[in-house]
Amino acid sequence: MRVSYDKLKSELKRVLLSRGFEAEAAEMGASIIADNSRDGVYSHGLNRFPVIVKSIDEGMIKPDRHPVKLNNAGALEQWDGQLGFGPINACIAMDRAIELAGQYGIGCVALKNTNHWLRGGTYGLRAANAGCIGICMTNTFPNMPSWGGTEKRIGNNPLIISIPHKSGGHVLLDMAQSQFSFGKLQTYSLAGKKLPVTGGYDKDGNSTDDPDAILDGGEVLPTGYWKGSGLAIAIDMVVAALSVGKSTYDLREIQNDTGISQVFIAINPVVYAGEDYADAYIENMSEYIKTSAKKIGVTDILYPGERPARERVENMTEGIPVNEEMWEILLKL
Repeated sequence: MRVSYDKLKSELKRVLLSRGFEAEAAEMGASIIADNSRDGVYSHGLNRFPVIVKSIDEGMIKPDRHPVKLNNAGALEQWDGQLGFGPINACIAMDRAIELAGQYGIGCVALKNTNHWLRGGTYGLRAANAGCIGICMTNTFPNMPSWGGTEKRIGNNPLIISIPHKSGGHVLLDMAQSQFSFGKLQTYSLAGKKLPVTGGYDKDGNSTDDPDAILDGGEVLPTGYWKGSGLAIAIDMVVAALSVGKSTYDLREIQNDTGISQVFIAINPVVYAGEDYADAYIENMSEYIKTSAKKIGVTDILYPGERPARERVENMTEGIPVNEEMWEILLKL
């Protein structure tokens, strides 16, 4: 089934208001979650919302808390999220990084003591919409084995890189360090579908494309095997060091993303490259990629962020696809 964007946002906002969010914060939070579903990232939109509400009800997310600045050194600032709602904390942090980039050409805000930011691409797009290159990173609690290991010792720590284009057709790389994020596994599970490629191991250690087998006592697979494992470790060390916050090691006793660390970087390319330079290299590279010879069965080669942009247009016109079970849960909250 499909529902309109406004209907989805209205129901989300209603629940956030009932959980103690101020009107402005509820509007912002509901918009972020609805935007994720609108862009086809259902795993971090409506499908994630019951988990968000549970975390609020259990006191892990503090709806009345706001991030505060602790330290600064020029273009680098350290902030404390005070366990406020992760997506709102992240928007505030990226907005501040954009302000710093306007002053210095580059801005970096390191945020500690925050919560899950949902879709990391939200904050990359926020930078790109302001004309900045965006780089965002976060750690998580240990939920993935390092390459060669059998125990969950590292997080599938996402990395986001965005490059702005005047048309709004920004390049947006948004990748967790597991072959499939846990949210994407849930999306395939709810749809009753297999993964397009092997995504992890079942509880007996066999590689599998069955999302339920992975979620039911199995393990996710680092993307690129040892490369994704190494990148996850490096991201964790960077965000913990810059924020002076918790690392994945510190979160090992907590089986949720409470008190995690994040970094938001905005770079203003106009400072020395000129306004048209970014548009030119994005257009040239995109055309170069798209005009490549294609494998059998492939109709189009997409640059990072192009698929969500297409889904955004379709879903705003035809309504947002929602899982009926998740929709009923939302209506009853």
